[in-house]
Amino acid sequence: MNFLFKYKWLGLLILCLALVACSNEEAQSSGSDDDISAGLLVTESGLGDDSFSDSAFQGLEQARNELGITFDYREPFDGDFEGHMEDLIDQGHNVIIGLGYASQGSINALAEVYPDQHFVLIDAVSEFDNVTSITFKEDEGSYLIGLLAGMKTESDVVGFVGGEKIEVVERFEKGFRDGVLEVNSEADVLAEYADTFNDDTKGEDLTLEMVEEGADYIFHAAGFTGVGVMKEAERQGVYAFGADSDQYYVAEDAVVSSMMKNVDVALYDVMSQLVQGETLEGGLKELGIAEEGVGLAPIRLINLSDEEQDRINEEVGQ
Repeated sequence: MNFLFKYKWLGLLILCLALVACSNEEAQSSGSDDDISAGLLVTESGLGDDSFSDSAFQGLEQARNELGITFDYREPFDGDFEGHMEDLIDQGHNVIIGLGYASQGSINALAEVYPDQHFVLIDAVSEFDNVTSITFKEDEGSYLIGLLAGMKTESDVVGFVGGEKIEVVERFEKGFRDGVLEVNSEADVLAEYADTFNDDTKGEDLTLEMVEEGADYIFHAAGFTGVGVMKEAERQGVYAFGADSDQYYVAEDAVVSSMMKNVDVALYDVMSQLVQGETLEGGLKELGIAEEGVGLAPIRLINLSDEEQDRINEEVGQ
């Protein structure tokens, strides 16, 4: 009995060792030269912004889970975009991805130094042939948010908080303002810029100032600064709108909807192209409502009349 027992466990041990060996072999093969891989440089705010960086990361995660790609990423807290990007280039990725205008200078510099390396630049435009630039029609998505705010405000005062005053954020403001005034010509649209995407306290302060001026709906396009906007709106008992991804869970008693900028979908599509053997040809891609690049997150906390819902549906083509 003891003899058989010992050999039974010896056999199980050998089987386990064999399975571990197979697993290691599979892990090594998953990192073969045939794999499609990406290097991602997120924004200076890093991951955890519930917005731009997280959306990009989620798109690559989905591509990893569904398409079998691999990826690595860097968070440039030190502001050394070019250094982190060169580190990713040294890893031999098929594509290097940079987020936002802050990555533009580094991508342009490195695209010239590494003409055989392909890059993807989100939210800015490069003229280099080995860079695919992807921008979004933020004004179209923000127009929808403006319609909601204009239709539902009770004070006829609404607010917009931007991060830095750059072209892409100004498109958010313009679309929002146009949407509000389209359905409520009497509304007053307040607008302030924090001059940073990284300061939630600044977002809180600007929101409090707007509430004191009567704003009951506040929309942000301010990255991590916008987290402060939404949380302060919740504390003050007014409504807010998120940006880039569905930010309802940041402040569940305040966030009515979010202007979805589908960075995750755009990057998933890029990786899908590479997996299918297609070549990234560079140039500019502009994604709006028709291309499913922007849209609305689910509408919560408020009720729309049939007429109001029809107005929203008309804009999104439903």
